Amino acid sequence: MLSSFAELTVIELAHIYNGPYCGLMFAHLGAEVIKVEPPSGEKLRGRARADADPQEFIMLNSNKKSVALDLKSADGREALLRLADSADVLIENYAPGALERLGLGPETLLARNPRLIVASGKGYGSSGPYAALPAMDLTVQAMSGAIATSGFQDGAPVKAGPAFTDFSGGIHLFGAAMAALYDRELTGRGRCVEVSMHDTIYPMLTSALSGLYNYPDRELPQRTGNRHSGLAMAPYNVYRAADGWLAIISAAEAHWQGVCRALGIEGLLDDPRFATVHDRADHMDALDTALTEATSALTREELTARLGAHKVPCAPVKELREVDADPHLIERGMIRYVDHPKNGRVPTVGNPLRMSAGCGEEPLTPAPAVGADQVEVLGRLAGLSAAEAQRLRGQ
Repeated sequence: MLSSFAELTVIELAHIYNGPYCGLMFAHLGAEVIKVEPPSGEKLRGRARADADPQEFIMLNSNKKSVALDLKSADGREALLRLADSADVLIENYAPGALERLGLGPETLLARNPRLIVASGKGYGSSGPYAALPAMDLTVQAMSGAIATSGFQDGAPVKAGPAFTDFSGGIHLFGAAMAALYDRELTGRGRCVEVSMHDTIYPMLTSALSGLYNYPDRELPQRTGNRHSGLAMAPYNVYRAADGWLAIISAAEAHWQGVCRALGIEGLLDDPRFATVHDRADHMDALDTALTEATSALTREELTARLGAHKVPCAPVKELREVDADPHLIERGMIRYVDHPKNGRVPTVGNPLRMSAGCGEEPLTPAPAVGADQVEVLGRLAGLSAAEAQRLRGQ
């Protein structure tokens, strides 16, 4: 029985964002995460420019070790199997069937180590009509309906800025692996768990899909801009300020009253077009026009202060450079800094999981170079000599 995360050994056979973010969450909790890469490095390293590592690789691979293996060689596959023999979790996000073709599928891994948790991240899963389709964040956003619901009614569909399907898949995969580890503590048995990025997006369309059923007699646009996806609430939009933009949402009657009082437009409270939440939704064009006239005369800071005094949910639309120096994220440790041997002092991703007693607050180490831990890891966990380990690195 495990007594701490530090006793967990996690093999990360993954690339780009999906699998590596799952591995990063384990690493932040103190598990030993061993990143198994091809001798040339995982795909994300290929985005490097000049003599530096890609920032996206640095952000997702802190506190990990690196071993380089050519899985197309018999020796490389055997070394991986020997690592998996003593591991608790193996994370992979290869295309469906890819590991099976190498003789490294879940059945093979579990036959050698029945206590292993094989956590598979897939674009569309390993079953269903879409299973064999190439999947990246953009294509999954398209297939899931996320792009169709983003943008404005009179414009083209627009992808979300963040690569949220990749990360949603990674987060769900971490949850599935942790659930399987808990089950193993009860049963002693490992298992394979799978998460499809595509599957994780459908629940996120709840507001948009609800519009199809809540207003069956009303034709709703698929794309509603910054308004509520189901067009069921107003005010609910991004409004122009004197120095940028501000998001305002009125989810309760007290919020609506607070908006009017904060912006000095109390006369709208007596306007029959805005009497109820349904009336405001039916007349949101007129309502947004009135609000924009008021908000555009004030700065984001002034608006935030006025609306905040009335407990109205609101927030400035921050630019990326503002987010990069966000004092809240820095104080909470979500933006952390690491001294990287090539890139110097750079920001990286902290741990969003908060636990008492300091769990998850591990010291930060930079993302490793390819094969940086080859000899130590393969010697300790696979029983290989230094010469054998280095030979595999050379392959």
